[in-house]
Amino acid sequence: MRRLLVVLILTLPLAARASVLRVDVNDMIHPISDEFIGRALADAAKTHDDAVVIELRTPGGLIDSTRSIVEKIMTSRVPVIVYVAPTGSRAASAGFFILESADVAAMAPGTNTGAAHPVILGEKMDEIMKTKMENDAAAFMRTIATRRGRNVAVAESAVRESKSFTEDEALNQKLIDVIAPDLPSLFRALEGKRVRRYDGTTTTLHLVGKPVRTYDMSLKERLLSMLMDPNIAFLLFALGSLAIFAEFNHPGAVVPGVVGVISILLALFALNLLPTRYASLSLLLLAFVLFALEAKYATHGVLGIGGVICMIFGALFLVDGPIPEMRVHLLTALVVSVPIGLIAIFLTTLVLRARRVRVSTGREGMIGEIGIARTQLGPAGKVFVHGELWNARARTSLPEGTRVRVSGVDGLQLIVEAAE
Repeated sequence: MRRLLVVLILTLPLAARASVLRVDVNDMIHPISDEFIGRALADAAKTHDDAVVIELRTPGGLIDSTRSIVEKIMTSRVPVIVYVAPTGSRAASAGFFILESADVAAMAPGTNTGAAHPVILGEKMDEIMKTKMENDAAAFMRTIATRRGRNVAVAESAVRESKSFTEDEALNQKLIDVIAPDLPSLFRALEGKRVRRYDGTTTTLHLVGKPVRTYDMSLKERLLSMLMDPNIAFLLFALGSLAIFAEFNHPGAVVPGVVGVISILLALFALNLLPTRYASLSLLLLAFVLFALEAKYATHGVLGIGGVICMIFGALFLVDGPIPEMRVHLLTALVVSVPIGLIAIFLTTLVLRARRVRVSTGREGMIGEIGIARTQLGPAGKVFVHGELWNARARTSLPEGTRVRVSGVDGLQLIVEAAE
Protein backbone atom coordinates (compact mmCIF):
# COMPACT_ATOMS: atom_id res chain seq x y z
CA MET A 1 0.00 0.00 0.00
CA ARG A 2 2.82 2.35 0.92
CA ARG A 3 4.62 1.54 -2.34
CA LEU A 4 1.46 2.33 -4.34
CA LEU A 5 1.18 5.66 -2.54
CA VAL A 6 4.77 6.56 -3.44
CA VAL A 7 4.11 5.74 -7.10
CA LEU A 8 0.97 7.91 -7.09
CA ILE A 9 2.81 10.83 -5.49
CA LEU A 10 5.63 10.59 -8.04
CA THR A 11 3.29 10.40 -11.03
CA LEU A 12 0.94 13.21 -9.94
CA PRO A 13 3.33 16.05 -10.88
CA LEU A 14 3.82 14.55 -14.33
CA ALA A 15 0.07 14.28 -14.86
CA ALA A 16 -0.40 17.84 -13.68
CA ARG A 17 2.29 19.09 -16.04
CA ALA A 18 0.90 17.23 -19.04
CA SER A 19 -0.30 19.68 -21.66
CA VAL A 20 -0.33 20.39 -25.38
CA LEU A 21 2.64 22.26 -26.80
CA ARG A 22 1.75 24.70 -29.59
CA VAL A 23 4.45 25.66 -32.08
CA ASP A 24 3.76 28.45 -34.58
CA VAL A 25 5.74 28.14 -37.83
CA ASN A 26 4.94 31.08 -40.08
CA ASP A 27 8.01 31.31 -42.26
CA MET A 28 10.00 29.71 -45.02
CA ILE A 29 11.52 26.33 -44.21
CA HIS A 30 15.24 26.82 -43.62
CA PRO A 31 17.87 25.79 -41.04
CA ILE A 32 16.45 28.13 -38.38
CA SER A 33 12.97 26.59 -38.77
CA ASP A 34 14.59 23.18 -38.41
CA GLU A 35 16.40 24.23 -35.23
CA PHE A 36 13.23 25.76 -33.74
CA ILE A 37 11.02 22.73 -34.38
CA GLY A 38 13.70 20.35 -33.15
CA ARG A 39 14.09 22.32 -29.93
CA ALA A 40 10.30 22.36 -29.39
CA LEU A 41 9.98 18.60 -29.88
CA ALA A 42 12.84 17.97 -27.46
CA ASP A 43 11.18 20.22 -24.87
CA ALA A 44 7.84 18.43 -25.31
CA ALA A 45 9.52 15.07 -24.71
CA LYS A 46 11.31 16.42 -21.66
CA THR A 47 8.10 17.76 -20.06
CA HIS A 48 6.02 14.69 -21.08
CA ASP A 49 3.45 16.68 -23.05
CA ASP A 50 0.44 14.83 -24.47
CA ALA A 51 1.00 16.19 -27.99
CA VAL A 52 2.72 18.86 -30.05
CA VAL A 53 0.63 20.97 -32.43
CA ILE A 54 2.63 22.65 -35.21
CA GLU A 55 0.51 25.43 -36.71
CA LEU A 56 2.01 25.63 -40.17
CA ARG A 57 1.90 28.45 -42.68
CA THR A 58 4.66 28.32 -45.26
CA PRO A 59 5.23 28.83 -49.00
CA GLY A 60 7.94 26.14 -48.91
CA GLY A 61 11.68 26.13 -48.46
CA LEU A 62 14.88 24.13 -48.60
CA ILE A 63 14.74 20.37 -49.14
CA ASP A 64 17.62 19.62 -46.74
CA SER A 65 15.91 21.46 -43.89
CA THR A 66 12.61 19.76 -44.80
CA ARG A 67 14.17 16.30 -44.58
CA SER A 68 15.65 17.13 -41.19
CA ILE A 69 12.29 18.38 -39.86
CA VAL A 70 10.46 15.31 -41.20
CA GLU A 71 13.00 13.07 -39.49
CA LYS A 72 12.51 14.88 -36.17
CA ILE A 73 8.70 14.62 -36.43
CA MET A 74 8.75 10.92 -37.27
CA THR A 75 11.12 10.04 -34.44
CA SER A 76 9.44 12.30 -31.89
CA ARG A 77 8.49 10.59 -28.62
CA VAL A 78 5.46 12.88 -28.39
CA PRO A 79 2.62 12.62 -30.97
CA VAL A 80 2.85 15.45 -33.49
CA ILE A 81 -0.16 17.18 -35.05
CA VAL A 82 0.56 19.44 -38.02
CA TYR A 83 -2.30 21.91 -38.44
CA VAL A 84 -2.46 24.23 -41.47
CA ALA A 85 -4.19 27.29 -40.04
CA PRO A 86 -5.73 29.85 -39.87
CA THR A 87 -8.12 30.26 -42.81
CA GLY A 88 -6.31 31.52 -45.89
CA SER A 89 -3.03 29.81 -45.02
CA ARG A 90 -1.13 27.27 -47.08
CA ALA A 91 1.45 24.53 -46.62
CA ALA A 92 2.99 24.43 -50.06
CA SER A 93 6.07 22.65 -51.39
CA ALA A 94 8.21 21.76 -48.35
CA GLY A 95 5.16 22.37 -46.14
CA PHE A 96 3.35 19.47 -47.83
CA PHE A 97 6.12 17.04 -46.84
CA ILE A 98 5.94 18.26 -43.24
CA LEU A 99 2.13 18.00 -43.19
CA GLU A 100 2.15 14.42 -44.49
CA SER A 101 4.83 13.34 -42.00
CA ALA A 102 2.71 14.17 -38.95
CA ASP A 103 0.95 11.62 -36.73
CA VAL A 104 -2.19 13.67 -37.39
CA ALA A 105 -2.50 15.96 -40.43
CA ALA A 106 -5.16 18.66 -40.11
CA MET A 107 -6.25 21.72 -42.04
CA ALA A 108 -8.50 24.68 -41.33
CA PRO A 109 -11.29 25.61 -43.76
CA GLY A 110 -10.07 27.79 -46.61
CA THR A 111 -6.51 26.47 -46.66
CA ASN A 112 -4.54 24.55 -49.28
CA THR A 113 -1.48 22.35 -49.63
CA GLY A 114 0.58 20.53 -52.27
CA ALA A 115 2.74 21.82 -55.16
CA ALA A 116 5.77 19.91 -53.89
CA HIS A 117 7.77 19.48 -57.12
CA PRO A 118 11.51 20.04 -56.53
CA VAL A 119 12.89 23.19 -58.15
CA ILE A 120 16.33 24.69 -58.75
CA LEU A 121 16.15 28.32 -59.79
CA GLY A 122 18.48 30.05 -62.19
CA GLU A 123 19.82 27.10 -64.13
CA LYS A 124 18.43 24.73 -66.71
CA MET A 125 18.81 21.16 -65.55
CA ASP A 126 19.46 18.40 -68.03
CA GLU A 127 16.80 15.71 -68.19
CA ILE A 128 18.85 13.14 -66.26
CA MET A 129 19.43 15.47 -63.30
CA LYS A 130 15.82 16.65 -63.37
CA THR A 131 14.60 13.04 -63.32
CA LYS A 132 16.96 12.17 -60.47
CA MET A 133 15.72 15.01 -58.32
CA GLU A 134 12.08 14.25 -59.09
CA ASN A 135 12.47 10.53 -58.36
CA ASP A 136 14.31 11.25 -55.12
CA ALA A 137 11.59 13.61 -53.87
CA ALA A 138 8.84 11.21 -55.01
CA ALA A 139 10.45 8.28 -53.16
CA PHE A 140 10.73 10.45 -50.04
CA MET A 141 7.03 11.25 -50.26
CA ARG A 142 6.08 7.59 -50.85
CA THR A 143 7.99 6.60 -47.72
CA ILE A 144 6.19 9.23 -45.63
CA ALA A 145 2.72 8.47 -47.01
CA THR A 146 3.14 4.71 -46.67
CA ARG A 147 4.27 4.84 -43.06
CA ARG A 148 1.48 7.26 -42.15
CA GLY A 149 -1.22 5.29 -43.98
CA ARG A 150 -2.07 8.07 -46.41
CA ASN A 151 -2.93 7.93 -50.13
CA VAL A 152 0.46 7.23 -51.68
CA ALA A 153 -0.53 7.80 -55.33
CA VAL A 154 -2.19 11.17 -54.68
CA ALA A 155 0.63 12.32 -52.39
CA GLU A 156 3.17 11.42 -55.07
CA SER A 157 1.21 13.37 -57.69
CA ALA A 158 1.84 16.55 -55.66
CA VAL A 159 5.55 15.93 -56.25
CA ARG A 160 5.59 14.72 -59.84
CA GLU A 161 2.75 16.88 -61.19
CA SER A 162 2.86 19.81 -58.73
CA LYS A 163 -0.79 19.23 -57.81
CA SER A 164 -2.36 21.34 -55.06
CA PHE A 165 -5.34 20.47 -52.87
CA THR A 166 -7.95 22.34 -50.88
CA GLU A 167 -8.74 21.09 -47.41
CA ASP A 168 -11.83 19.19 -48.67
CA GLU A 169 -9.89 17.58 -51.53
CA ALA A 170 -7.10 16.61 -49.16
CA LEU A 171 -9.57 15.03 -46.71
CA ASN A 172 -11.53 13.16 -49.40
CA GLN A 173 -8.33 11.77 -50.93
CA LYS A 174 -6.95 10.70 -47.53
CA LEU A 175 -4.06 13.14 -47.42
CA ILE A 176 -5.18 14.57 -44.08
CA ASP A 177 -7.18 13.25 -41.12
CA VAL A 178 -9.43 16.11 -40.07
CA ILE A 179 -10.71 19.59 -40.90
CA ALA A 180 -11.18 21.96 -37.96
CA PRO A 181 -11.65 25.75 -37.76
CA ASP A 182 -9.67 26.19 -34.53
CA LEU A 183 -7.69 24.34 -31.88
CA PRO A 184 -10.62 23.50 -29.52
CA SER A 185 -12.55 22.04 -32.46
CA LEU A 186 -9.46 20.11 -33.53
CA PHE A 187 -9.03 18.63 -30.05
CA ARG A 188 -12.70 17.60 -29.92
CA ALA A 189 -12.42 15.92 -33.33
CA LEU A 190 -9.34 13.98 -32.17
CA GLU A 191 -10.65 13.00 -28.72
CA GLY A 192 -10.14 9.27 -28.23
CA LYS A 193 -8.46 8.84 -31.64
CA ARG A 194 -5.93 6.01 -31.77
CA VAL A 195 -2.78 7.09 -33.57
CA ARG A 196 -0.26 4.66 -35.02
CA ARG A 197 3.23 6.00 -34.44
CA TYR A 198 6.07 5.71 -36.91
CA ASP A 199 7.75 2.99 -34.81
CA GLY A 200 4.61 0.82 -35.00
CA THR A 201 3.25 1.57 -31.52
CA THR A 202 -0.19 3.09 -30.97
CA THR A 203 -1.36 5.85 -28.63
CA THR A 204 -4.75 7.35 -27.84
CA LEU A 205 -5.18 11.10 -27.88
CA HIS A 206 -7.02 12.83 -25.02
CA LEU A 207 -6.51 16.54 -25.59
CA VAL A 208 -9.89 18.12 -24.69
CA GLY A 209 -9.53 20.39 -21.68
CA LYS A 210 -5.75 20.12 -21.61
CA PRO A 211 -3.84 23.41 -21.20
CA VAL A 212 -2.10 24.69 -24.32
CA ARG A 213 1.26 26.36 -23.90
CA THR A 214 2.94 28.19 -26.76
CA TYR A 215 6.58 27.53 -27.49
CA ASP A 216 8.26 30.68 -28.82
CA MET A 217 11.42 31.24 -30.79
CA SER A 218 14.42 32.44 -28.84
CA LEU A 219 15.75 35.93 -29.53
CA LYS A 220 18.65 34.39 -31.46
CA GLU A 221 16.28 32.34 -33.63
CA ARG A 222 14.06 35.38 -34.33
CA LEU A 223 17.06 37.45 -35.42
CA LEU A 224 18.52 34.65 -37.54
CA SER A 225 15.14 33.93 -39.10
CA MET A 226 14.88 37.58 -40.13
CA LEU A 227 18.39 37.44 -41.60
CA MET A 228 17.40 34.37 -43.62
CA ASP A 229 15.22 36.59 -45.80
CA PRO A 230 17.36 36.99 -48.98
CA ASN A 231 16.18 40.59 -49.37
CA ILE A 232 17.46 41.46 -45.89
CA ALA A 233 20.75 39.62 -46.54
CA PHE A 234 21.27 41.51 -49.82
CA LEU A 235 20.41 44.84 -48.20
CA LEU A 236 22.93 44.22 -45.39
CA PHE A 237 25.64 43.22 -47.87
CA ALA A 238 25.02 46.24 -50.12
CA LEU A 239 24.89 48.77 -47.26
CA GLY A 240 27.93 47.16 -45.62
CA SER A 241 29.88 47.40 -48.87
CA LEU A 242 28.87 51.06 -49.23
CA ALA A 243 30.00 51.79 -45.66
CA ILE A 244 33.43 50.18 -46.25
CA PHE A 245 33.64 52.04 -49.58
CA ALA A 246 33.05 55.28 -47.66
CA GLU A 247 35.70 54.30 -45.07
CA PHE A 248 38.31 53.79 -47.80
CA ASN A 249 37.44 57.18 -49.29
CA HIS A 250 37.58 58.90 -45.87
CA PRO A 251 40.25 57.03 -43.84
CA GLY A 252 39.95 57.46 -40.11
CA ALA A 253 36.17 57.90 -39.99
CA VAL A 254 36.04 54.50 -38.18
CA VAL A 255 32.24 54.34 -37.79
CA PRO A 256 31.51 53.46 -41.46
CA GLY A 257 34.19 50.77 -41.34
CA VAL A 258 32.83 49.17 -38.16
CA VAL A 259 29.23 49.28 -39.39
CA GLY A 260 30.27 47.94 -42.78
CA VAL A 261 32.21 44.98 -41.41
CA ILE A 262 29.38 43.99 -39.04
CA SER A 263 26.76 44.26 -41.82
CA ILE A 264 28.80 42.19 -44.28
CA LEU A 265 29.54 39.49 -41.69
CA LEU A 266 25.82 39.19 -40.85
CA ALA A 267 24.97 39.02 -44.55
CA LEU A 268 27.61 36.35 -45.21
CA PHE A 269 26.33 34.33 -42.24
CA ALA A 270 22.81 34.28 -43.74
CA LEU A 271 24.09 33.64 -47.28
CA ASN A 272 26.12 30.70 -46.01
CA LEU A 273 22.88 29.02 -44.87
CA LEU A 274 20.96 29.95 -48.03
CA PRO A 275 21.52 28.41 -51.50
CA THR A 276 23.84 31.24 -52.56
CA ARG A 277 25.53 31.75 -55.90
CA TYR A 278 28.85 33.19 -54.79
CA ALA A 279 29.69 34.19 -58.35
CA SER A 280 27.00 36.85 -57.95
CA LEU A 281 29.06 38.43 -55.16
CA SER A 282 31.72 39.22 -57.76
CA LEU A 283 29.11 41.20 -59.70
CA LEU A 284 28.27 43.20 -56.56
CA LEU A 285 31.96 43.97 -55.95
CA LEU A 286 32.49 44.85 -59.62
CA ALA A 287 29.63 47.36 -59.29
CA PHE A 288 31.59 49.38 -56.70
CA VAL A 289 34.71 49.27 -58.87
CA LEU A 290 32.69 50.75 -61.75
CA PHE A 291 31.23 53.42 -59.44
CA ALA A 292 34.76 54.51 -58.47
CA LEU A 293 35.93 54.56 -62.10
CA GLU A 294 32.89 56.60 -63.11
CA ALA A 295 33.76 59.26 -60.54
CA LYS A 296 37.43 59.32 -61.59
CA TYR A 297 37.13 59.34 -65.36
CA ALA A 298 33.71 61.03 -65.77
CA THR A 299 32.40 58.79 -68.55
CA HIS A 300 29.08 60.66 -68.56
CA GLY A 301 27.31 57.88 -66.70
CA VAL A 302 28.42 54.89 -68.81
CA LEU A 303 30.45 53.19 -66.07
CA GLY A 304 27.94 54.27 -63.40
CA ILE A 305 25.04 52.69 -65.28
CA GLY A 306 27.15 49.59 -65.82
CA GLY A 307 27.74 49.41 -62.06
CA VAL A 308 24.04 49.70 -61.30
CA ILE A 309 23.27 46.95 -63.83
CA CYS A 310 25.94 44.70 -62.27
CA MET A 311 24.44 45.26 -58.82
CA ILE A 312 20.88 44.53 -60.00
CA PHE A 313 21.85 41.27 -61.72
CA GLY A 314 24.10 40.31 -58.85
CA ALA A 315 21.18 40.74 -56.47
CA LEU A 316 18.69 38.82 -58.62
CA PHE A 317 21.01 35.82 -58.98
CA LEU A 318 22.46 36.02 -55.45
CA VAL A 319 20.18 33.41 -53.83
CA ASP A 320 19.14 30.35 -55.83
CA GLY A 321 15.90 29.77 -53.91
CA PRO A 322 13.36 27.09 -54.85
CA ILE A 323 10.42 29.47 -54.25
CA PRO A 324 9.91 33.20 -55.01
CA GLU A 325 9.98 34.03 -51.30
CA MET A 326 13.57 32.76 -51.12
CA ARG A 327 14.91 35.03 -53.86
CA VAL A 328 15.83 38.71 -53.96
CA HIS A 329 12.87 40.57 -55.47
CA LEU A 330 13.36 42.79 -58.52
CA LEU A 331 11.87 45.76 -56.66
CA THR A 332 14.39 45.30 -53.82
CA ALA A 333 17.26 45.08 -56.30
CA LEU A 334 16.17 48.31 -58.03
CA VAL A 335 15.39 50.29 -54.86
CA VAL A 336 18.76 49.38 -53.31
CA SER A 337 21.07 49.42 -56.35
CA VAL A 338 20.20 52.78 -57.91
CA PRO A 339 20.54 54.94 -54.74
CA ILE A 340 23.71 53.12 -53.64
CA GLY A 341 25.23 53.67 -57.08
CA LEU A 342 24.48 57.40 -56.93
CA ILE A 343 25.81 57.70 -53.36
CA ALA A 344 29.03 55.80 -54.17
CA ILE A 345 29.71 57.96 -57.24
CA PHE A 346 28.99 61.14 -55.23
CA LEU A 347 31.36 60.13 -52.40
CA THR A 348 34.17 59.25 -54.80
CA THR A 349 33.70 62.52 -56.70
CA LEU A 350 34.04 64.52 -53.48
CA VAL A 351 37.26 62.71 -52.58
CA LEU A 352 38.81 63.20 -56.01
CA ARG A 353 37.90 66.91 -56.03
CA ALA A 354 39.43 67.34 -52.58
CA ARG A 355 42.66 65.72 -53.75
CA ARG A 356 42.88 68.06 -56.75
CA VAL A 357 42.62 71.20 -54.59
CA ARG A 358 46.04 72.75 -53.98
CA VAL A 359 47.21 72.74 -50.37
CA SER A 360 46.87 76.23 -48.88
CA THR A 361 48.50 75.75 -45.48
CA GLY A 362 51.90 74.69 -44.12
CA ARG A 363 55.07 74.36 -46.21
CA GLU A 364 53.17 73.09 -49.27
CA GLY A 365 50.81 76.05 -49.04
CA MET A 366 53.68 78.52 -49.56
CA ILE A 367 54.77 77.04 -52.88
CA GLY A 368 53.71 79.28 -55.75
CA GLU A 369 52.76 82.27 -53.59
CA ILE A 370 53.63 85.75 -54.90
CA GLY A 371 55.50 88.31 -52.75
CA ILE A 372 57.62 91.50 -52.89
CA ALA A 373 61.36 91.78 -52.28
CA ARG A 374 61.76 94.27 -49.40
CA THR A 375 65.52 94.26 -49.69
CA GLN A 376 67.91 93.44 -52.46
CA LEU A 377 68.28 89.68 -52.84
CA GLY A 378 71.88 89.12 -53.56
CA PRO A 379 71.13 86.32 -53.24
CA ALA A 380 69.82 86.51 -49.59
CA GLY A 381 67.44 89.13 -48.28
CA LYS A 382 63.91 89.81 -47.07
CA VAL A 383 60.58 89.23 -48.89
CA PHE A 384 57.02 90.05 -47.92
CA VAL A 385 54.67 87.03 -48.47
CA HIS A 386 51.23 86.29 -46.98
CA GLY A 387 51.35 89.46 -44.88
CA GLU A 388 54.62 88.35 -43.24
CA LEU A 389 58.30 89.24 -43.64
CA TRP A 390 60.41 86.18 -44.48
CA ASN A 391 64.10 85.47 -44.91
CA ALA A 392 64.58 84.50 -48.52
CA ARG A 393 67.23 83.38 -50.94
CA ALA A 394 67.17 83.76 -54.72
CA ARG A 395 69.17 81.88 -57.29
CA THR A 396 70.10 85.17 -58.99
CA SER A 397 70.47 88.69 -57.61
CA LEU A 398 67.14 90.58 -57.58
CA PRO A 399 66.66 94.31 -56.78
CA GLU A 400 64.36 95.63 -54.01
CA GLY A 401 60.68 95.86 -55.05
CA THR A 402 60.82 92.91 -57.44
CA ARG A 403 57.76 90.66 -57.55
CA VAL A 404 58.91 87.17 -56.58
CA ARG A 405 57.37 83.69 -56.56
CA VAL A 406 58.08 81.10 -53.84
CA SER A 407 59.57 77.99 -55.43
CA GLY A 408 60.62 76.14 -52.28
CA VAL A 409 60.99 76.17 -48.52
CA ASP A 410 64.22 75.41 -46.67
CA GLY A 411 63.48 75.39 -42.95
CA LEU A 412 62.43 78.98 -42.14
CA GLN A 413 63.90 80.38 -45.34
CA LEU A 414 62.01 80.73 -48.62
CA ILE A 415 63.56 79.94 -51.98
CA VAL A 416 62.26 82.53 -54.48
CA GLU A 417 62.58 83.50 -58.13
CA ALA A 418 61.41 86.42 -60.18
CA ALA A 419 57.64 86.18 -60.72
CA GLU A 420 57.93 87.51 -64.30
